[in-house]
Amino acid sequence: MALAHHSDHKIRYQQQYQNARNYLVPFILKTMELNESTKVLDIGCGDGGVMGALLERGCGSTGIELDNDKFQFSTEHLSKHLETGLATLININIYEEEALAMLREKFDLIILKDVIEHIPNQEKFIPYIKQFLKPGGRIFFGFPPWYMPHGGHQQICKSKFLGFLPYFHILPKFLYKSILKVFGESNSTIKELLEIKDTGISIERFERIVKNSGYQIEQKQPYLINPIYLDKFGWKPRKQFAVINHIPFLRNFLTTCVYYVIRK
Repeated sequence: MALAHHSDHKIRYQQQYQNARNYLVPFILKTMELNESTKVLDIGCGDGGVMGALLERGCGSTGIELDNDKFQFSTEHLSKHLETGLATLININIYEEEALAMLREKFDLIILKDVIEHIPNQEKFIPYIKQFLKPGGRIFFGFPPWYMPHGGHQQICKSKFLGFLPYFHILPKFLYKSILKVFGESNSTIKELLEIKDTGISIERFERIVKNSGYQIEQKQPYLINPIYLDKFGWKPRKQFAVINHIPFLRNFLTTCVYYVIRK
């Protein structure tokens, strides 16, 4: 099932860029300006597509990426912006003292696009990154709720059947792991999927952490059909129905993505 963009950096970059340019940036513009004076930190910047859309607007952009392959690709792909100093890329753990000393209170906007669902101990991480914001700064989050049809990221499975099979990621871990083994998934794929099972986050838990961390939600948009599916599958984005948005827990099963802007 694994699609071309799972192994092709250029395809992933273009999908990230188009999604950011057409949906992420307009969403953020409803609450703040994005221009030459805006300093942005993209945590888990991946192949650099979101940074590309922000650099296009003149935003000074710093990306942090731990995956060496993605870091090398984004370094090469964004080389002209790195040379001018408009872009900076860092291959460092954000919890290190060096990162804190380098980045503390420097940013108007922090971006976490399809990242928070991969980060362990979100109760520690979400309040921690507050230190990197300037006064009045915002954080953008975009993520798939854990209980949505493919919230386990099972589309990376080699098996086409498992790649299309919805909701089986919410089975108990031992049963989930057994199914992955029976269908011949590699140990590395199983390890990655089980890690996501441990870190996947629901709408309710995310909002609870945000509130307990001293943030307020400025803007929120749930999607029935994730905007990035337009570039991945040709599916037209669709905002979630209002009635579904107001049904706690159930909305997680029918919402493929949520965008947030929060601030201190």
